[in-house]
Amino acid sequence: MNNTNKKPLQGKIAVVAGSTRGAGRGIAVMLGAAGATVYCTGRSVRGHRSDLDRPETIEETAEMVTAHGGVGIPVRTDHTVEKEVKALFDRVNEEQEGVLDILVNDIWGGESLTHWNTPFWEQPLQDALLMQERAVKTHLITSYYGAPMMVERKQGLIIEITDGETYNYRGNLYYSLAKISPIHLAAAMAEELRPHHVTALAVTPGFLRSEQMLEHFGVEEHNWRDAVQQEPHYIESETPYFVGQGIAALAADPNVFAKTGQVLTSWGLSDQYGFSDIDGRRPHWGNYAKKQGLSIN
Repeated sequence: MNNTNKKPLQGKIAVVAGSTRGAGRGIAVMLGAAGATVYCTGRSVRGHRSDLDRPETIEETAEMVTAHGGVGIPVRTDHTVEKEVKALFDRVNEEQEGVLDILVNDIWGGESLTHWNTPFWEQPLQDALLMQERAVKTHLITSYYGAPMMVERKQGLIIEITDGETYNYRGNLYYSLAKISPIHLAAAMAEELRPHHVTALAVTPGFLRSEQMLEHFGVEEHNWRDAVQQEPHYIESETPYFVGQGIAALAADPNVFAKTGQVLTSWGLSDQYGFSDIDGRRPHWGNYAKKQGLSIN
């Protein structure tokens, strides 16, 4: 067996911040499937859930990374706490002898903080500010401590995970700010990292079949199509492993620097790199949304 072809990220070191569940978990697992060593970070660990009170843990994610052929390393980290983030990268620096190839910023945690169909001045300000702390401040702190390891070696890939590929309004002021900010973070980081040959990108999934979304519709992955009766557009949904494969493909692309500063989509990456979702489908939210007359942001 040609191990190089099967494991294009063998020997690569990744940190996926916010890999407890959802897109972060899918990304971590697919990086592992490509052979990477993945530090899986988040706040939920066995025996101690975060305030989101979800059952998924970073240990589970790390075990899935390893089961798929990589090396998963769980590190409990609250990315709003600077000293914890610094300790994370100090550990990576020491254990991996200064090597960090891939950094994915996927921390969100704003589901319960978004108040749809309510003017911004009537929403709880504490929720709005906490959303920005979780979805923007954490990304800033994490890149602040991760980027120098890449600059030192004149190589690396930083990916900001967001929702939507444009700067358009997303139906809620605070949600819009939280999701548009990573796009600009990637664009701005790209400019400052360009002289050091470090790549920064933003990537969005389509309609994600995350654990929380499946639970919301009262279905599981094996019968997810039953949710289409409640939400017709769910027919074009994708698993978190779809965008995960896109990130793995980017990380393995020797010409990825040519894309620095761009905002990319899971479906666009599927078109370019030719991968399918784990159920064999090729969901394409962009084409679907245009056909349905929907905004894809």
